[in-house]
This record gives sequence, C-alpha cells and structure tokens, in this order.
Amino acid sequence: MSEHEAVLQVEDLTVSFPTEDGLVRAVRGVSYELRRGEVLGIVGESGSGKSVTSMAVMGLLPASARIGGSVRFRGQELIGVPDKRMRALRGGRIAMVFQDPMTSLNPVYPVGDQIAEAVRAHNDVSAAQARERAVELLALMQIPRPRERARDYPHQFSGGMRQRVVIATAMANSPDVIIADEPTTALDVTVQAQVLRALETARAATDAAMVLITHDLGVVAGAADRVLVMYAGRPVELGGVDDIYYTPRMPYTLGLLGSLPRLDDGRRGERLTPIAGSPPSLLDLPPGCPFAPRCPMRQAICETTEPEPVATSEPGHLAACHFSADLEGKRPEDVFVPSSDDPADHAADHAADDAAAGGAP
Repeated sequence: MSEHEAVLQVEDLTVSFPTEDGLVRAVRGVSYELRRGEVLGIVGESGSGKSVTSMAVMGLLPASARIGGSVRFRGQELIGVPDKRMRALRGGRIAMVFQDPMTSLNPVYPVGDQIAEAVRAHNDVSAAQARERAVELLALMQIPRPRERARDYPHQFSGGMRQRVVIATAMANSPDVIIADEPTTALDVTVQAQVLRALETARAATDAAMVLITHDLGVVAGAADRVLVMYAGRPVELGGVDDIYYTPRMPYTLGLLGSLPRLDDGRRGERLTPIAGSPPSLLDLPPGCPFAPRCPMRQAICETTEPEPVATSEPGHLAACHFSADLEGKRPEDVFVPSSDDPADHAADHAADDAAAGGAP
C-alpha cells in the first residue's frame, strides 16, 4: 500500500443508543481519512462523541447500539463484520490505548506476561520469545530496569508508567492504526509529556497512523498533523493544525481556543473568553445548528438549518458554519465576551469608566 493511500476511512458514521427516554444520537455523520504515519487529533467537550466514534471503529460498542455509515480498514468494511474477524484485527492491525490503564491491565498478572500474551495472540512465537519482546517494548517506553519491572504487577507502577505499559502493549504487534482515547487525562503536566513522547515513539517505531482523542487542544498542538473538532456528536471543523489554531472558521473552535491560557503573542495576563452555556442534550437536539444557543454570531438561519461542513479558502480545511467567511482574521475576544471573576477587575473597569465620563467635555 502506498503511503498516500488511506489506511482507515470513516464515512458518514452514525451511532445512536435507544433508551427509555428516547434515542440518544451520540455520533452524527463523522467522516475522515487516515494515512500511514499520520496523526489525527479529535477534540471536543465531554459528550461530543469522540470516544463513541473510536469504539465504533474498534467494534466495541454494545449490541444495542445502532451504527450506520462506513468504516473501512485497508479497503475492507468493518461495520457489521463478525466478532471473530474483528478480534483478529483488534490488538494486531488496529490497537487502542484507553483512558484509564487500570481498566486495560489485569491486576493479578505481571505486566510482562500481559504484553507477552498480546504478542502471542497474533504471532506464532514461543513464550520465551514473547517475553523477550515484552522486555524490549518496556525498554522502548523508557521503563527503568525493564527486565526486572516486567515481573511487577500494575499496582507497582505509577499512573504515567502504567499508561506507557499500555502503549507498549498496543504497539506489540506493529499495528497499522493506533487509537489513543484520552491517554493523558488525570495526569500532571510532566507525566503528560512523557506519555505523549511514548506515543510518538510508538508511532515512529511502527509507522502507524494514529487517532489522538482528547478534550485538551494543548495536547494535540504539538502532536497532530490534522485536527477534527466535534460538537454534539458532529464534526464542526477539520483541517491542518495551523488551520485550526491560527485561522479557525467555526465559532465553537474559536471559543475553545479563547478558553486556553496562553503565554505567547504578548497575550499573557489577558482575560480568557469562555463559551457561555452548555452543550445540548443528545436526546433533544435543537432543529438548526446545535451550537446556535451558545453562539454570539447566530442569526435566523442558524436556528432552522444545520450547516454542512464546507471548504474554506485553505485546502483541506472544512467548517460547518453558515458564516465561516466572517471569521477570517477574528480573535476569540472579537466574538466572545472576555470573562472576569475578580471583583478588583470589575472595580477597575468601573473606575476607568467613571474617569472617562468625568473627563468628557
């Protein structure tokens, strides 16, 4: 397969769950392509459908889930295939790193045995060869004294080291695709950096395509080639990292960027511009754009017609907004109102206003 051909193709993927209260439309029309060696970051608030999308790709959703659209791996359709065939792909050709390593690791087996088991599940090798491969992988993940630590149990590792063990397991069979679902959640900043370096090591060693799912735009800034922004189960913007961070064309993306503290570009000390309100219920979505109730730019068409992702002026940059062209050159504070919870700030503002009024002719 050429490096320019897509390893993973997701087209118009939909996922819904029937409940007593109605149908939860968790994923609505997700589409993307992933090429070998490429990293796609998927970002959005909790409940935006990021993890459900990855679980659908892996074939790990419950039987009650209603799945539509297409997921093709190397041209082979995965939606609706027998579980036996999916088991042959999972952990072998497609691997996943889950958010909580303690849900992935068995607490009663040494970590070396668990990695070796993953190796033997997809390769005809001896137990000794599999154990040696486990030690090699732990060393690659910069686990100190890997041969000794391979005999330790999960509870004897720190949170960041456990996550690196899970990454080692994911890359055990040199997969074509690695899906990392919130791999840095609940880790401190220094440990996050270690985990991200471990993921990059895994990607470089296997030349795998990677999907990096997170709610933190800062995590994907230095790790991804392209970024897919999701809101209310639907993609609202897709583009290269520079497109998303420097020329966003969807108000939601602009709001996410405005919510991040920044030290560059002379903006240190400026107020953040958070997005007011909360995401809509997936049981009762508004008739038009789901972001309209929170959007300062909304107009009548936004409340009646949901926009489709359309091309912007940059190649490969798509945005789902009726007024995406109006966002060109805009900064978050141009669209969203900066916040301040400090009474001193409000007092200073009022004092400035009073001074201005007193000095007016």
